[in-house]
Amino acid sequence: MSSGWLFNAAASALLLPPLNLILLCALGLLLRSRWPRLGVAVSVLALLVLTVCSTRFGAGLFIVPLENQNPPLQVGDAAGAQAIVVLGGGRLSNAPEYAGQDIPGAASLQRLRYAANLYRSTHLPVLVSGGHPDGGSTSEASEMARVLKEDFSVPVRWLEEASNNTAENAQLSARMLRAAGVQRILLVTDAIHMQRAKWAYQQAGLEVAAAPTIFVSRAHATPADFLPSGQGLQLSSYALHEWLGLAWYRWRHPNLAK
Repeated sequence: MSSGWLFNAAASALLLPPLNLILLCALGLLLRSRWPRLGVAVSVLALLVLTVCSTRFGAGLFIVPLENQNPPLQVGDAAGAQAIVVLGGGRLSNAPEYAGQDIPGAASLQRLRYAANLYRSTHLPVLVSGGHPDGGSTSEASEMARVLKEDFSVPVRWLEEASNNTAENAQLSARMLRAAGVQRILLVTDAIHMQRAKWAYQQAGLEVAAAPTIFVSRAHATPADFLPSGQGLQLSSYALHEWLGLAWYRWRHPNLAK
């Protein structure tokens, strides 16, 4: 298991909902003994923010600006591309219905489905990227390649199996692609993650045509969007994770942020 992955997971837990808001609420309770009004205000604020972040409506406040940065791929956008690159999005380990195999998670599977659609319209070679930062016995890339071949009848030319995060996805994939003479790619990941992924691949020296999928904000609104739910909280946490990542990229690579 990657120590970097463990550190990132721990840091994310502390900085993102729900733990950061739970800790803020606890801080308010501690402050009540000395500053009652301040303590109550801090705890109430934490609970209110947690409630908003737990709704799909609240999550949309963070998601819409991210997804709007990279609209769906248009036909002309693929011109000049030499390869399709698909980023891993997590997995389900030890799936009993598949005899204990690890399988791509829901996000990975949707990315693979869209990549297969692009392959059928462009016939560009495919690279899948994802290591095993969680300590799995096989890489995410190998699982993705297997699904593309067995379920979508799409061949995979390159497997990048050593990366632990998006930046490493880009660096290691770019090395393989440049060796094959590839300079411009169609990059497939979900729309929330696309801006950070695109910057990483540009920093690695590739030309990127964004091919985002899973546009969460385009779903039809319903009254249930205003009710707290586990899904709403998960979406808020994911979007805030991306905003923190973008802030980090802006600090490290200011030229790409312009």
